[in-house]
Amino acid sequence: YDICQPDQIPPQLVIRRGQPFSMTVEFTKDYDPKVDDLKLVFQAGSNPMTVNGTYVEFILSDEDLPKQWGAKILSQEGSTVSISVFTPPTLYVGKWELSVDTVKKVNTSVDVYKYRHNQPIYIIFNPWCEDDAVHMDKESLKEYVLNDTGFLYMGTEDSIMEKPWNFGQFESVVLDCALYLLDNSGLKWEVRGNPTLIVRKISALVNSNDDNGVVTGRWAEPYTDGRTPLSWSGSVKILEKYWKTKAPVKYGQCWVFSGVCTTVCRALGIPTRSVSNFMSAHDTDGSVTIDSIYDAQGNLLNHRDSVWNFHVWNEAWMTRPDLPEGFGGWQAFDSTPQEASDGVFRCGPASVEAVRQGNVHLPYDGGFVFAEVNADRLSWMPNITGKLQCVDFQKNVIGKHVSTKSAHTNEREDVTKRYKPEEGSAEERAAVIRANQLGSNRPDIYRSVQDVQFKVEHDPQNTWMGEDFEAVLRITNQSRDYRTVKGRLVVSSVYYTGEKGEELKVEPFQGIRLSPGQDAEVKVRVTAEEYNGKLKECCMLNMSVWASVLESEQVFTSQPSFRLRKPHLTVTAPKVVDAGTEFEVEVSFPNPLDTTLTGCFVEIDGLTKTHKFRVGNVGPKGTFMKSLPIVPKKTGQTTLIVAFNSDQLEDVNASITIFIKAV
Repeated sequence: YDICQPDQIPPQLVIRRGQPFSMTVEFTKDYDPKVDDLKLVFQAGSNPMTVNGTYVEFILSDEDLPKQWGAKILSQEGSTVSISVFTPPTLYVGKWELSVDTVKKVNTSVDVYKYRHNQPIYIIFNPWCEDDAVHMDKESLKEYVLNDTGFLYMGTEDSIMEKPWNFGQFESVVLDCALYLLDNSGLKWEVRGNPTLIVRKISALVNSNDDNGVVTGRWAEPYTDGRTPLSWSGSVKILEKYWKTKAPVKYGQCWVFSGVCTTVCRALGIPTRSVSNFMSAHDTDGSVTIDSIYDAQGNLLNHRDSVWNFHVWNEAWMTRPDLPEGFGGWQAFDSTPQEASDGVFRCGPASVEAVRQGNVHLPYDGGFVFAEVNADRLSWMPNITGKLQCVDFQKNVIGKHVSTKSAHTNEREDVTKRYKPEEGSAEERAAVIRANQLGSNRPDIYRSVQDVQFKVEHDPQNTWMGEDFEAVLRITNQSRDYRTVKGRLVVSSVYYTGEKGEELKVEPFQGIRLSPGQDAEVKVRVTAEEYNGKLKECCMLNMSVWASVLESEQVFTSQPSFRLRKPHLTVTAPKVVDAGTEFEVEVSFPNPLDTTLTGCFVEIDGLTKTHKFRVGNVGPKGTFMKSLPIVPKKTGQTTLIVAFNSDQLEDVNASITIFIKAV
């Protein structure tokens, strides 16, 4: 931790619970164990009490006292005494005050000399300790506690992009900010040793909805009184601003909430990772289904349930003694304020294994997480009497490519099978049935499979910003009879939450007559000129598909989204540089738009502070190229996270690893 370094005034002491730490006591005269007793006093909170464990005092002894408070003398030389202090692996996490009482016996009198240390001792979780509830194998801890940079995954299920992120959990203000959040959360000290309740509280504290938390969420323009969510590339600047102002920072979306949660939890010593789910369901009514309602003409009506193109949440590693055996390990939690849980905008922690099995009744919020990854998608239309009936259902469109950064490489790891068995397997269907029984689902909503196949096709690897977009609806008659199909394709700009922006192209079709086994296709094309200036964050298009079969009354609906890929940012820098010596970072990329990029700036994260450079406009279809001067201060291997942002094009990013030598 930066606050422990010698250049800090004064340097602080941060220790992990459940393992001994050493301290040296310097007396004004020689220490004599025959007449001097040493007593250590630890206090926490505004009203320390012995009864709740926030006031602890004990005499030094010669014994090792594992799993409890205690201390023994390691060595003594004249007036200097070295002491080893033991802390329990269940200790409350926070800032503790230390006092040393010297009890001196002279004849029949007893004198007590008190010293109160003027700096707090930071005590945090210890995942290296086997008796700590957050214990994890030390190899994995290199990633989930010690790695201060990583990737968040965004995009669509067939076009996943990585966003480099500076977690920066060891930076100077981060631990203080994390403990400030807990101190002002209303969480009682006697539960501050419980990672389950701390993580649940953090999921509420990182958003600002209920408790003046860290980040204010906003999912549409304007962002003029803050920063756009896409322009952030790390947590440190957000937490620095919150620490300085004690007011919510504007603005964030799911990846920002997740990145900050990872930072806060890793700072506290809880193994944590950010996790992205593609085609992520947002179930508002606890039915464990996602319901879309259409009118008789196939127009999608407003509905509360939605499917986000992607959603980023978190997992924390811990035991769960409050749950049946077997449900410890990774626990999903989410600070993005989607739905209230027990009256507060928070989610989790939900056992990932319980989600996998469909045990949605177990705390906390398992049903919501289950729906995000394994809900069935239902489409409803009115019949001739006006009553809604289920006309289409899809079992395998929700919960694709659940992703996190690998613990051992910089590659993406797919963890979908931790959340659900193989899609369509008997085990997976059993989990869905169990979740439906434990949820509030409506009965008898499913219909049999129909005999005309519909498939949306496009090339995700060649869908670039600045170029025309094309997709195809392929229709195959799998029946033994003729089929007649009609419908329409509507392409719109779309927010990553699935909410539609502007309608760009409507392609109706009707009277497509197919003989048995015959194929047909309907194409839709949107030119760059048609979508330029109309895209929302994340540069996505959505195609709403509705089709019906005349002879069988089969209805097909689909809402696929497509990401327009941004250009690659090229970053070069020396592999080895000297601390305190300026070096150049060269940054370049081609502007894909027929528009001048204005309000341009480049930020470089991953050093002691974020470096921000205002740069000039970039002409239409021009090339941006700039050398940026950096003077590094900290030493060691460092990942630089570089992001270009402008008014017209955001979050063109890349990362590069360098080594900073001490001089």
